[in-house]
Formats: sequence, structure tokens, C-alpha cells
Amino acid sequence: MSLKKKIAISFFISAFIIAILAAFEYINFVEIKKEIRYLEITDTVSRKSLQLRRHEKNYFLYSPQKAEEESREVHRYIGELREILTRNPNIEKVDEQSLTDRIAEYERGFNAIELSASLLNKSFDIAGTSNDKISRFIPLVKSTYLEQPLKSATFLTEVFHFPHRHSLIAGLERLDADITALRKNGEAIVLISKDLDKVAREKVETVIRVSQIAILIFFPLFFAVGIGTLFFISTNVVKRLRLLINVVEKTGKGSYPHLPVAASRAKAPDEVGVLIDKFNDMEDQLALNAAELERKNRELMQTKKLAAIGTLAAGVAHELNNPLNNIHLSAQVLAKQAGENSSPVLEEAVADILGQTARVKRIVGDLLEFARGREPRLRKVNLHELISAVYRKLTVDTGKVHFSMDADPAGAVLAADPEQMEQVFINLFTNSVEAMNEGGDLSVRVLSSVDAVTIIVSDGGRGIPRESLDKVFEPFFTTKDKGTGLGLAIVFNIIRKHYGEIAVTSNEGRGTTFTITLPRMETAKFDAE
Repeated sequence: MSLKKKIAISFFISAFIIAILAAFEYINFVEIKKEIRYLEITDTVSRKSLQLRRHEKNYFLYSPQKAEEESREVHRYIGELREILTRNPNIEKVDEQSLTDRIAEYERGFNAIELSASLLNKSFDIAGTSNDKISRFIPLVKSTYLEQPLKSATFLTEVFHFPHRHSLIAGLERLDADITALRKNGEAIVLISKDLDKVAREKVETVIRVSQIAILIFFPLFFAVGIGTLFFISTNVVKRLRLLINVVEKTGKGSYPHLPVAASRAKAPDEVGVLIDKFNDMEDQLALNAAELERKNRELMQTKKLAAIGTLAAGVAHELNNPLNNIHLSAQVLAKQAGENSSPVLEEAVADILGQTARVKRIVGDLLEFARGREPRLRKVNLHELISAVYRKLTVDTGKVHFSMDADPAGAVLAADPEQMEQVFINLFTNSVEAMNEGGDLSVRVLSSVDAVTIIVSDGGRGIPRESLDKVFEPFFTTKDKGTGLGLAIVFNIIRKHYGEIAVTSNEGRGTTFTITLPRMETAKFDAE
């Protein structure tokens, strides 16, 4: 993204923040209005609930004439509360249902009390006409029994000896229970209405508080984004340009460092980012070219070294070969001439001469093999068959070694020189077997792909010291007590002439693994026959 677009986007972001704040405040204003309306409703419910309780209390305190007026008020407030709950579904459902049920129950209870009061008034009139003594107290009891029905019943039973089963006494006791239940229900209505009012007030306060917080957040955010974005863009561009200048200076001195990837590729790059990307690509290419040049130089040095050593080895081997043959033949003649009458000392000396001569001849043979270094004559070779045959022909003792091979015979075919490949695996297997004096596992895996075949030779021997791993393919380097140090150098030459690669990894005391990668025959250069 260009710098121009970044600057434009920074202003758009600032404007967007202000637009969000305006939209949020408008929505919040609507919400405040709704919550205030809800608060008005809950406040009305709370006030009418208190008025209902007040008229309920007056109904039980006043005279029958006044009680009728209070009864009408009670019914009026019940109707108004029911109407409010019906017309305003925005009251929370749980509270609404609870309050509706309570009001309905309250109305049923109050109607029951009114009916009981009407029946009790008739019972009092009947009781007054049946007994002149009681008739003088009936008006007093009738004026107070709604306030305290149970005391009125106690008065009638103790003073006038009304039986407990009398309909008047039973009616007063039921009335007392109904009044107690009505008062509890009324208390619940008031409590629920107060809770609704409290929740509504808390909601209004919460919405107002959120609006205040939004203003306190969005305005500083607007200034921070606007100014901060401009500051970030300018400082970021200058910082990256300075980094680029420093890296260019290092590149001129032969170093190829990278600029941080996060500065360009983590996001869509701007003009500076594109420049950094291109510069990093150039650095990558320069580094690859330098590495390739270094590798070619190492290969050239190794080739020159091997060529020089090969020339020297060929000359030394030719010069030593004839004297060694004469010594060997002379020792054989001496052994025949001595015959059975020779002393043990002479026999031991002649045997030692023959053994050491044979050993030197093997060394000379290795020198000649290393020096010849002929080009491979490529043929189609099945590695599965070749490796199995090589292991069977080993001259070293393999009795304690467990050999295993994992290879697909059909997929292990490639172009190679059979004799040279035999020499490769003879040297590798011989080294592995000699490294496992106490026995162990020698495994070969052949992995096939479209373009190449990979051979992995692993043993469980004593391993190679870490400091020696870089030297194992150099001529005359060996970690064995007896050895010419030419076996792996010969292996290396053969693999390189097959356009392949060989690598070694090892852990001391745990074993060594050689990995050979050879190209398939369709990509290899070989003699067609």
C-alpha cells in the first residue's frame, strides 16, 4: 500500500471513530429513553402497590360504611396494576409473571375476605337476635372483627361461651387466616415492585455510565489514532530507509544481511516496503551466488588435492610394486628351502615377512585403485540385488552382525557402474562390520523417488568422533588402528563421478549413518550399449 493511501486511511480511521462514537451515543440515547420509560412504569407500579396496601389497611381499620369505600379503592388499584402489566410487555418477563400472579392471587384473597365479611355480618345479626345479652355487644364486635378476627373469636368463646364449632367462630378463624395470607401477598407485591424499580434505576445509571465511558474512550482514541498514525508512518519510513542505507553499506563490503521481514512482507508493502523486498531478493541471490562459488571452490580444491594425491599415489605404488613382489617371492622361496628342519624363530620370521608383504601389497592396491579413478561405465543396476550380493561376498567376519535391507526391487533400478558400486558398498559394509566388534545391526534402506534413489546405510558401531566427521572422506585419514584411509576417499570419488552426493552422521557409541543420493538413469549421463 502506498504512503499516500496510508495517510488517507489514517484520516478515514479517525473519521470512522467519530462516526462510531456518534452512532453509539445515539443508540445509547435511545436506550436511555427506553430505560427511563421503563423506570417510570416501575415507579408507577411501586407507588400503586403502596397505595393498594394503604387502602387494604384502611379497609380493615374503618367502619363498615368506610370499608366499602376502601374496598372500591383496593379493586381500582388492582385493576390499574393489572392494566399496566398488560400494556407494558417491556417489563422483565420473570418479574412480570411473578407480579401478575401475585396480583391475581391478591384479588382472589381480597374477594374471599369480602365474601367472608358479608357472611359474618349476617351471622352476627342472627346471633344478636337470638340472645338479648349478646345483642348489646354485637355492634362493638362487628366494628372491630375485621381488624383482629382471632381476638373477636376469643372474646365470643370466653365471654359468651360460644362453642369452637360454632359457624361464627369458625368463620372468624378462617377470616384471620385469609387476612394473614392477604397481607403476606401484599408485602410480596410491594417487595417485587420495589425490586423492579431498583433494577430499572440501576439500568438507567448503567446506560448513562456507559455513555460517559464511551465519550472518555473514543475522544482520546480519535486523537491518538490520528496523530499516532501520522507519527508512526513518518518514523517507520525514516527508520526503514536508514536500515536500508546501513545494509547497502554492508553489502558493498561483501556481507549480505537481510532487512527484517516484518518491515515489508508481513503486510502489504508500501513504496519503501517494495524497495526492501527487492533488496532482500537481491541479497538472497548474492548470498546464493557466493555460497555456490564457495562450494565450487571447495570442490575444485578437493579435486585438485585428490588429483595431486592420486598422481603421487600412482607413482609411489608403481615404484613399490616390483620390490614388494620380489620380497614376497623371495620369502616364499626361503620358506620352501627351509622346509621342516627350520627353527621356530626362522619360521616365524618368514611368516611375518609374508604377512606384512601381503599387507603392503593391499595398501599398494588401494593406492592404485585410488589413483586410477576411471570414469564409470553406466549400466542399469538393481541396487537390491547388488547390495545383497555384496554383503554375501564380504571377506570380514559377519557372524555377530544382523543384516537387514528395506528396498523395493522394482524401484531400486538406476544407471550406475556395477563394479564401482560394489566397491562402494564393500568399503561401507567392511567399515561397519569392523566398527561392531561385539556385533550389532547393519541396516540398508533404499528410498525411491521420481528423480533420484537414496541409500541409507546405518550401523550400531562405535561411531566417529564429531571432530573427525569433516575429514572422513579425505585420503589417508582413518580412525582405525590399521587402515590406509583410502576406502571412504574412493567411495567419495565414485559417488561424485556418478553425479551423486554422500553425507555422514554419527553418534559416538551409538553408530554411524551414510546417506547416498544418486540420480535416476533418465537424468544420468551414461554410456549407451
